[in-house]
Amino acid sequence: MTMTIGAWCLGNAWLAFVVARRWRWSLVYPSLYYLWIFGVGELIVLYVFRDKLVLVHPIAWLYLTTLVFNVIIALVGVLELLRSRPAVEPGPKPSALLYGGLIFFIVFVGVLGVYGCTAQIAAAGTNGGIFPEIMSLFTLRSFGVFYLSLALAVVPLLWDRNLNTWVSHSFAAYGLILFITAAAFVYLRLFDFGAHPGGLAYFGAYLVVGIPLLIIFLRFGTGTR
Repeated sequence: MTMTIGAWCLGNAWLAFVVARRWRWSLVYPSLYYLWIFGVGELIVLYVFRDKLVLVHPIAWLYLTTLVFNVIIALVGVLELLRSRPAVEPGPKPSALLYGGLIFFIVFVGVLGVYGCTAQIAAAGTNGGIFPEIMSLFTLRSFGVFYLSLALAVVPLLWDRNLNTWVSHSFAAYGLILFITAAAFVYLRLFDFGAHPGGLAYFGAYLVVGIPLLIIFLRFGTGTR
């Protein structure tokens, strides 16, 4: 569980690097939305479960500082967005198949996010049925916010049908897929697929998204030349 949350941080770092490297609103705004929503949401979870935070450990202070800094950047970003109102550039249109895949992603990941934000301990999937470790309510809510952030960030792509924006955000977010899948493989021994076949869905979700994206990158690039 700790390595998976660490994978979120590494994935977010890669995502932020791609945003800073490209820095064109039309290419990076879904990635910025994700980072802003993630930071605000996780800080709210941290506040709700503040009694669980053990501040005698330096890693807790680092986690808290990172989220506070994330939220400050989100506020600055939203104010700048309202001030400058950057235009969305036109681009090539994605196919109907890709559009259907986007809808599926939003619904599937969004449902996971809402479930993680509302389910109680002992509900389906919280006791090792999907993720191989028992989750606390604190961790469950953190996972829920993570998935909800991923889904909400790409909702604007439903009407902004710019293929360059789609693949740019997919490339920026690909670090999350790589790092989280790597963490799962490192602890593959913890998964009991016979007793808990839901673990296959956990692996499959990342592979089903990750492998087709590689094909998309090879065919369409990553949003820039």
